[in-house]
Amino acid sequence: MALFRQVMELGGVTAAAAALNISQPAVSKMLQQAEDRLGFRLFLRQRKRLVPTSEALSLFPEVVGALAGIELVQRLSRDLREGRGGLLSLAVTPTLAHGLAPRLVRQFRQAHPDVSLSLRAHPLQEVIRLVIDHRVELGLVMGPVGDSSVMVRDLAERELGCVLPPGHHLAGRAALTAQDLAAETLICVAPHQPVRVLLQHAFEQAGLPLAVAIEVSQSSIACALAEEGAGIAVLDGFALMSARARGAEVRPFRPRVAVQARLLQSRRRPLSRQAEGFVDLAMREL
Repeated sequence: MALFRQVMELGGVTAAAAALNISQPAVSKMLQQAEDRLGFRLFLRQRKRLVPTSEALSLFPEVVGALAGIELVQRLSRDLREGRGGLLSLAVTPTLAHGLAPRLVRQFRQAHPDVSLSLRAHPLQEVIRLVIDHRVELGLVMGPVGDSSVMVRDLAERELGCVLPPGHHLAGRAALTAQDLAAETLICVAPHQPVRVLLQHAFEQAGLPLAVAIEVSQSSIACALAEEGAGIAVLDGFALMSARARGAEVRPFRPRVAVQARLLQSRRRPLSRQAEGFVDLAMREL
């Protein structure tokens, strides 16, 4: 196919032979063999020039497309072999999609600029299911996993904290306790999420009931409500990363309560080079 393309584009055997760095008789022989296999003429000789037949003109666009496809496969195979290019698919829980994941994605892209990433935010159980079903290669979650079908790597640990409304009377405290928050308007995520479970336990340890005035599905919503003055948002440290970056009033919760970020992969599927690079980065940086 490459020979046919060169003859078509350059208009003669001599030029095609020079471009392919082979002899002119070899080009003529290869063209004759191609015509014998196809069962029709590709070129007619007129005044020492090769003129393509109507059949050759019909074939030429398809040959150009086929060669482009072959070149693409070769380039992709080379990139995959050398750990360049390709696509890495990630599923993350919403809190980490706003805090930890952007940092890791930025660092990974700096090290692997040729790799494309697909990042999808889902609840914890859906992230686990996507990893098990091999619809994504890696999952980034927070809290306990409890499924033996996935391999779990512990990453960073961050403590719970509070986002205060601007000018709140508790802003003078260095840290906040359950006693401080008991009479306040509290904003928190749903009861099944790790932060809410940990906060409930902390209030029980303090002998106080936990009364959440505003329940939200995502930590980013809780942050926005607190910054608008709707109440105090109690969140994990990963969600607090973006709040601090915006200059919000943030105070740690005491006694210290920590939540763990974890990286998931399927036990039944080996990691691609791209995924291995992401895992190495996450384990090294966190």
